[in-house]
Amino acid sequence: QVRSGDWKGYSGKKITDVVSIGIGGSDLGPRMVVTALRPFVTDKLKFHFVANVDGADITDTLNQLNPETTLFIIESKTFSTQETLTNARTARAWLLDKLKNKDAILKHFVAVSVNRAAVKKFGIAIEHMFEFWDWVGGRYSLWSAIGLPIMLAIGSERFQALLSGAYIVDEHFRTSPIAASLPVKLAMIDIWYINFYQAKSRAVFPYSYDLRYLPHYLQQADMESNGKQTTREGQPVDYSTGVVFWGVTGVNSQHANFQMLHQGTQLVPAD
Repeated sequence: QVRSGDWKGYSGKKITDVVSIGIGGSDLGPRMVVTALRPFVTDKLKFHFVANVDGADITDTLNQLNPETTLFIIESKTFSTQETLTNARTARAWLLDKLKNKDAILKHFVAVSVNRAAVKKFGIAIEHMFEFWDWVGGRYSLWSAIGLPIMLAIGSERFQALLSGAYIVDEHFRTSPIAASLPVKLAMIDIWYINFYQAKSRAVFPYSYDLRYLPHYLQQADMESNGKQTTREGQPVDYSTGVVFWGVTGVNSQHANFQMLHQGTQLVPAD
């Protein structure tokens, strides 16, 4: 309905801007994919992502927007994440100040969450809440309803193609012999470098400008998963469990941090 223009704001105007408010996986995944798939994004909508609790982030975004034509997507599994709710309340106050009617929230806010009670308390209609399973971790959530900004950007058909690609890799990991598994090889390379070569970081340099958020996404996906000092049984480990991910776009890096990679004293595995 939003993509076709059938969804109207409180004053009857079509939506022109979509603001995704989240943090961590609820922000980095959709932000990365919408940016990476820019050639397929509809030209009828502009997309904005707000995550930082510093008020400058959301203020800069709101200054670009018309409240009558803006849709906010509040993305939080628990709907209790402090940073996300702080920005969501700021957006709600801005909208109410501009449109002068609390009923406007119903037309300009939707939620992606598992917490119906909290969504309803915020003022978002339950029928405008997109649910997903509580076992979906933030770092893997872009393929769930958290990917709503992606679907709005590229359409349901291309979103299904994105899911199909993810499924192919999932099946490869699930069914391939260990020695032929690409995810396992990547994991073993990390274990090898950090524990036997004492490499403390891993650099990722996407040479596609549209993939510029990939290092940020991988930082969260890998470091939140592996940044642990105990086993599943609660026992302390005596080995390194993860590397520090870092990196920016390739060409920019060549005139900045590549100097240390090529001529410095530290070993930094790089992709």
